[in-house]
Amino acid sequence: MATPVPEPLSEAIETLYRSESGRVLATLVRLLGDLDMAEESMHEAFAAALESWPRTGIPESPRPWLISTARFKAMDAMRRRSRLSGAQPHLVAHMEARVQDAPLEDDEIDDDRLRLIFTCCHPALPSEGQVALTLREICGLTTEEIARAFLVTPATLAQRIVRAKAKIRDASIPYEVPSPHELPERLDAVLQVVYLVFNEGYSAAAGAGVTRAELTGEAIRLGRLLTEHQPEPEVIGLLSLMLLQESRRAARTSPAGELILLENQDRSLWNREQIAEGVALVEKALQSRRFGSFTLQAAIAAVHAEAESVAATDWRQIVALYNQLMRIQPSPVVYLNRAVAIAMRDGPEAGLAHIDAVLEHGGLANYYLAHSARADMCRRLGRTAEARSSYEKALALTQQEPERQFLQARIRQLK
Repeated sequence: MATPVPEPLSEAIETLYRSESGRVLATLVRLLGDLDMAEESMHEAFAAALESWPRTGIPESPRPWLISTARFKAMDAMRRRSRLSGAQPHLVAHMEARVQDAPLEDDEIDDDRLRLIFTCCHPALPSEGQVALTLREICGLTTEEIARAFLVTPATLAQRIVRAKAKIRDASIPYEVPSPHELPERLDAVLQVVYLVFNEGYSAAAGAGVTRAELTGEAIRLGRLLTEHQPEPEVIGLLSLMLLQESRRAARTSPAGELILLENQDRSLWNREQIAEGVALVEKALQSRRFGSFTLQAAIAAVHAEAESVAATDWRQIVALYNQLMRIQPSPVVYLNRAVAIAMRDGPEAGLAHIDAVLEHGGLANYYLAHSARADMCRRLGRTAEARSSYEKALALTQQEPERQFLQARIRQLK
């Protein structure tokens, strides 16, 4: 009879799965050379932990325990499959030796996720498959979480993952960081994926919390690895952007978990060390004259970070930076953010006109922040009925509990 798992231990293992499964999986892919086998043995290792740790306690270093357990599970699976398939014994022995003897140095483990990201972002894979596979296999997001973030059904998202994994297997895509001449075509996709990971942690798509610190921390760690490996301006710009946004995390929610908008945040809680590093990085990227959208977004974040208050913020500079960003990345979200900045510079009526133009275009009809921004403009203009309608649209479109509570409070405050 299985030993019952105490609830605190079960929760600790669940937290560990969230934070460590991506690293464990990436290392197992290096050892096994097979994504499906690595995933299967990883899950078996966590199942073994649920069985063993109630008796022995959580190891001081759980990641090596999980990797070692998964290796033995994989070797057992190889032996079983060889007996069933009649595989040649010397080939099985060769694979077992490779798995058994492979080193597990910390530096090697730290680089495994970077290798796996480049594999998942291989140009042979469609872009939606790259993102879905990376977020699922490396970052540990569930299929449902990723589907919500990209406004598709879980079944559609699952098919993208299956097709991407099949392509890696059938095309024998290597598990490695590409050579220098291959890097440029792969780097943009990798940067986009790392930032999507950060965004899911910075503003979770759903759930009880505004942020998921394990995801923002992991994205920043991957950003540092990329910067060390390839210190291109946009890589530096992305790391700067993540640091500057993460610097505000402690001030973005109350002790009770309530959402606090930028204008009401206690700026003494902002992480000055992260701000200083982020500002230095963005200045370096800007000096190169070869920067792109991430660097421009970091420059905008730096203006916010260095301002003493919302009123003291240089909104003219922020609008000018958004104008430049629009020229190189003309997305609906950029237009929306520019509209909000225009409202801060020129007043809510000007901002509302720009937000209405964005919504009329149709690209953000299901984006709750667009309706929330419009509601705020109407509220500031005293157009209460319109504000209530837009807040209700925003409320219907978000599944994040602190956001829902904030919007409900705003609706109650309308008179």
